[in-house]
Amino acid sequence: MKLTLNGAEVDVEAHPMKRLLDVLREELQLTGTKEGCGEGECGACTVLIDGAPVCSCLIPFAQAEGTSVTTIEGLGENHPLQHAFMDEVGAQCGICTPGMILSALALGDKPSLAQIKEGLAGNLCRCTGYEAIYRAIAKANTGKQAGMNLASIGVKNRRATDKRKPARPSGARKKAD
Repeated sequence: MKLTLNGAEVDVEAHPMKRLLDVLREELQLTGTKEGCGEGECGACTVLIDGAPVCSCLIPFAQAEGTSVTTIEGLGENHPLQHAFMDEVGAQCGICTPGMILSALALGDKPSLAQIKEGLAGNLCRCTGYEAIYRAIAKANTGKQAGMNLASIGVKNRRATDKRKPARPSGARKKAD
């Protein structure tokens, strides 16, 4: 079957009902796409088909015929989203990261925090708690390059939150003036 994969025309021999995820990983040796749940619930296997994020564990290979498929490898190693994920510690164990980055890529330029949250609703992360991921996407799409204050779109600055004063111990009382 013929398709465009990461910008190059390819002709791949694989069973038409084999999952796209398996064809990418096994036939094409593109192992950046991860399998998390195998049921389309976690988003770890997200790739872009004609620019739209899809769970490749649910897509029969036959459905990819004639389409343009983008995997994490298609971004190369110098994409702003990849750098932002590393800078903001949005990538920890790495299982969800490729799917998160590709879902974020589909959001386009300058998404709001609400758009980021909605766009990533199908991607689960058990490591970061999402704030670092939201910061990374906001930074890559609207942050320093555009000179925007990330707080203005509701994204907390990691470095500012790291310097918070610890809470008083429970039961502690303020000193009287």
